[in-house]
Amino acid sequence: MKIGVFGGSFNPIHKRHEEIAKFLLNRYVDKIIFVPTGCKYEYKNNLIDNKYRLDMIKLVTDKNPNMMVSDYEMKDYVVYTCDTLDYFSNLYPEDEIYFICGSDNLSYIDKWKNGEYLLKNYKFLVIERNTNLINELLIRFFEYKDNIVVVNMDLNDLSSTYIRKNVLSKDIVKYLDSDVYQYILDNQLYINEV
Repeated sequence: MKIGVFGGSFNPIHKRHEEIAKFLLNRYVDKIIFVPTGCKYEYKNNLIDNKYRLDMIKLVTDKNPNMMVSDYEMKDYVVYTCDTLDYFSNLYPEDEIYFICGSDNLSYIDKWKNGEYLLKNYKFLVIERNTNLINELLIRFFEYKDNIVVVNMDLNDLSSTYIRKNVLSKDIVKYLDSDVYQYILDNQLYINEV
């Protein structure tokens, strides 16, 4: 089986995340595990509590038997991608693990902890956001080209930041799963960011 590990802050999870997951399920992997980064991640200082993000992702993944969520990175210390992929590789030793990321993430993988180790040992499903960038990256990481699968999707830009800043707008509901939208309202999440 091919398993896609979809990392991110998911602050909150939105329809673009769902679209990516569903697109990859139909074409590249058999199962997708959403792995939200924990609140201790130093580059994200605006994350809401782990519980809320986990609950919102569950509202989405519970609707698809080929999707699940893991709280593996939600610890009281920083968990790195290399640790996460090793964890899932050990958990599913018979399966092939793919890491799902955008081309912008791949562009600075050499700054990640054990970035070269990741490229050497795991497959990457790279969502193309910029054709010029992906071509440059394929040249730069030519040595690992067999582990980099470029995924072409017609995606409009949608960010969790935009959703948080406009969470009180009725228009925002079209970007969110209806249960996630209701959960945000019920728990008054992101209200102080508006």
